[in-house]
Amino acid sequence: MPRTLSIASPILRVALPSPLRRLFDYLPAASAPACGWQPGLRVRVPLGRREVIGVVMELAEKSELPQAQLRAVSEALDDAPLPADWRWLCRFTARYYQHSLGDTLANAMPARLRQGHPMAGRTQTLWQRSPTSPAEPNFGRATRQAELWALLGQHPHGMPGRAISAHGFSHDTLTRLAQKGLIESREITLTAPASPSGHLLASPALPLNREQAAVLAALHEKLDGFHPCLIEGVTGSGKTEVYLQLIEAVATKGKQSLVLVPEIGLTPQTLARFRRRFNVPVLALHSGLTDPERLDVWEAATSGRALIIIGTRSAIFTPLANPGAIIVDEEHDGSYKQQDGLRYHARDLAVARAHHHQIPVVLGSATPSLESLQRGLDGTYRHLHLTQRASRHPPAKIELTDLRHQPRQGGLLPGAIKAIKHTLKAGKQVLVFINRRGFAPTLACHACGWIADCDACDARMTLHRHPPLLACHHCDSRRALPDACPDCGSGDLRALGAGTERTEETLQGLFPKTPVYRIDRDSTRRKDSFEQIIKDIQRGEPCLLVGTQMLAKGHHLPHVTLVVVINADGGLYAADFRALEHSAQLLEQVAGRAGRAADPGRVLVQTLHPDDPHLSQLAEHGYGALARHLLEERRIAQLPPFSFMALLRVESPQIDAATTLAQDAALYLHEWVNTQQSPVRCLGPVPAPMERRQNRYHLHIMLSADKRSQLHQAASVLVQWLEQSRDARRVRWSLDIDPQTLV
Repeated sequence: MPRTLSIASPILRVALPSPLRRLFDYLPAASAPACGWQPGLRVRVPLGRREVIGVVMELAEKSELPQAQLRAVSEALDDAPLPADWRWLCRFTARYYQHSLGDTLANAMPARLRQGHPMAGRTQTLWQRSPTSPAEPNFGRATRQAELWALLGQHPHGMPGRAISAHGFSHDTLTRLAQKGLIESREITLTAPASPSGHLLASPALPLNREQAAVLAALHEKLDGFHPCLIEGVTGSGKTEVYLQLIEAVATKGKQSLVLVPEIGLTPQTLARFRRRFNVPVLALHSGLTDPERLDVWEAATSGRALIIIGTRSAIFTPLANPGAIIVDEEHDGSYKQQDGLRYHARDLAVARAHHHQIPVVLGSATPSLESLQRGLDGTYRHLHLTQRASRHPPAKIELTDLRHQPRQGGLLPGAIKAIKHTLKAGKQVLVFINRRGFAPTLACHACGWIADCDACDARMTLHRHPPLLACHHCDSRRALPDACPDCGSGDLRALGAGTERTEETLQGLFPKTPVYRIDRDSTRRKDSFEQIIKDIQRGEPCLLVGTQMLAKGHHLPHVTLVVVINADGGLYAADFRALEHSAQLLEQVAGRAGRAADPGRVLVQTLHPDDPHLSQLAEHGYGALARHLLEERRIAQLPPFSFMALLRVESPQIDAATTLAQDAALYLHEWVNTQQSPVRCLGPVPAPMERRQNRYHLHIMLSADKRSQLHQAASVLVQWLEQSRDARRVRWSLDIDPQTLV
């Protein structure tokens, strides 16, 4: 039961959208809400000279401040508190990620609620014939009423007022029919209306192979308790069908399922498949929705009308009236980690939330993260396997081709061009993967060696042709192409390397009669452009796909039989210890786009290091073998998942200010570790891999410990010191718990 106080004037402890890690005390407003003052109510409160929206988190009998200094709440915005499970999740998130509770609450709720709008889904009024009206009323000379009556007869489920007006009927005609008792109105919820048929399935489930049936049986063993499962299934092995049949079992009990997908580009594909299967509301939550649409979905999930919610990272904060299961598809994907502000990981919150609700959580991937894989190997998660493709073809083997001392066109070797020609001639599709946007990675002067560097970052400008410009992909600064070298005046400026635009141009020249689709962030900026390209591709006609990692994330491309990777060396020798894991996952996912249907696939991977042992192991034995090898390396080095990390990032336009704070923070932390005899290790400060970015200097301090509790104790002490430091107010800092990248 929610806690209320019967005393005359309780103190309301309110979380406000502020970086300060504290609650603010207020007196109640003169008018109490219908439910009385209790935690979970949104309130409008004065803060300085403005008013903000906050959430009451606690009730207290007294405040540390004199009551005369306390201001009163302006008004309560709700008649009932926000869901208790949502508040628990926000508290857990704020505590675990060392973040302000008020800012966490603001991030976790729809924008309309942050702005003070009521928590109510939009409704629509439908007009229809009254069931008690006569079959043939006598309208006399009221011909317009007779015409409207006839129109409503063609729409037995009702028509909205706008549609009636669009047919030329006035509100007066509608009112007169209603006054005669011939028609009536009913209000429906725009989002997640009740299913008219009452049947759960709109189409029958597909038959499962032996492995799928075994995995589903394992998931069914504990539907009413916490049951963390990792499904390690090769690409195209039918993981989605297992998800669908698990959701069917959960929905049969009237419980809700939350499905997370890594990218907005996967949402339409997943949503369409789920809606074809189920006859109950299946709703989507992602960044492409308008603010009212997001609130509609939030309210439908909170009320329990929506049984299936599919969403990207932020959907983990969706309240559920009757939670039954949480599924995280492509659980390894880096987009589940928020990289600024509240730096949460949706996958890890999904596991914590499932434990809180005592429901099953399923993590699925062909290339599981090393953290999840280790938990599967040590028994923390139930480790399930799908080794067979639905097409019955084995996954395509990776063939390494040596880039050294060979001519290239748009980054493509002659052997790759020959394979592309053969595949197109056979009537199939080809995917050319290059994880670089633009025409070329940089522009250089052939006379003096000048290179187009970014003025604001320690990075090179990328050359774009459409439109022609130089752009930095780190700070998004842009400038016009120079007519001559700014250093020596030479006009011999050359594009170095290949990007998606250059490869697209090369392929258009080599295969002028074949459509070439470029898929990257630049070509898919317009709304629905990505979905339209995917629809064109799935028609099955021979074509060439040139794309970045947007194409590697779970898309079903049944007519692709050849994948060419322009350069596989990006993550082999990077400074980040996770780079090799992420690079291997990306290569395996890209390779998994080939041969998913009737025809077997082939994967050509171009590399300057064909003898690299990690790359060779990936090609010969697959991601699973390489991942287990990387786990052993991590164990020896005591890196995650065999230790726990936090990364303090300090940045400032003045390098001296950033350096002073970072050095003082490290010194304080070392003194605390020595005094407390804490086993926490502190490394740094050191410059970030890209020290200058957006005209700001970046430094890092790394904390690590063998136990999570030890790390969090040190992180909490460090945050408290930073909040009290005057120097910390003059620079920007953030603490990243479980960082996924060191950039």
